[in-house]
Amino acid sequence: MAYRKIKLSHIENNGKKAFQVLMENLKISINEAQKLIDKKRLFCEGQIVSKKNEILQGLVELIVYENEPKGVEIVFENDEFAVLEKPSGVLSHPNGRHCKYSLCDEIWALWGKNACIAHRLDKETSGLILVAKNKKTQIILKEMFEKKQIQKEYLALASGKLPTKFEVDQALELSKNYDDVKTRMQICKQGKEAITEFETIEFWQDFNASLVLCKPLTGRQHQIRLHLFHVGHKILGDPLYGLTKEQIESILDEKLSPLERIKFTGASRLCLHSNRLKFTFLQKEFDFISKHDMKEEFLKSLI
Repeated sequence: MAYRKIKLSHIENNGKKAFQVLMENLKISINEAQKLIDKKRLFCEGQIVSKKNEILQGLVELIVYENEPKGVEIVFENDEFAVLEKPSGVLSHPNGRHCKYSLCDEIWALWGKNACIAHRLDKETSGLILVAKNKKTQIILKEMFEKKQIQKEYLALASGKLPTKFEVDQALELSKNYDDVKTRMQICKQGKEAITEFETIEFWQDFNASLVLCKPLTGRQHQIRLHLFHVGHKILGDPLYGLTKEQIESILDEKLSPLERIKFTGASRLCLHSNRLKFTFLQKEFDFISKHDMKEEFLKSLI
């Protein structure tokens, strides 16, 4: 497990405040202590500690994250940042205490806890992902993403035959249907601006599917997936759009076999890959293109 509970036995029954216990034992700031409490990581006598000023009496325990690296492909690295190839099916960041593995296992094992992902890819999206090695670089890269100074290109395998070139300009926001899956987005005129350019590379007659180059000009959650679904050409393997709530939950809970998932979605994985990152960092130009054969990888997910 990536998370485990450790006992802070030498501070039992000392009557100190929760934030003091964490600050003294972990050598961290009050803000960091507050974050651990907010994340419900601190326990006293088996009960979650929810207030920083709570007086602790008895056995104090803390849930900590332990790196369990399995190995990751490093495309590039320098003193400031690195570019990795994220496999499909791997979380970019741990999503709770039941998470057994994420890309952070690799990043923190390689470069320490100050290193972090500069942008996220969905769990099933594979491909290039940018990692900041320190807080200063993180701030710079975050600002670059916000100012659209980092160009991203994706490859997707979508259902049907698409036009050679087209653009989708449809604003997005989180779905407000409370009976819906919480993570699903929706097209909405009052939402945040979202624009994607598409270019069809190849049509696969046998599968009635198109290999498409996708260029998001904005960085909204699920932007490419929802824009293609909106124009009637959903990405094969998409576990969210075009399915019932029951089907979505069965996929997210990994209750379906690969063949059952292919039946519902057209592929055993989301056929979306982060293929290119291009930007200028500290007056030096960088242009990274994935070397993975995505035509072959997507094809394997269809059969």
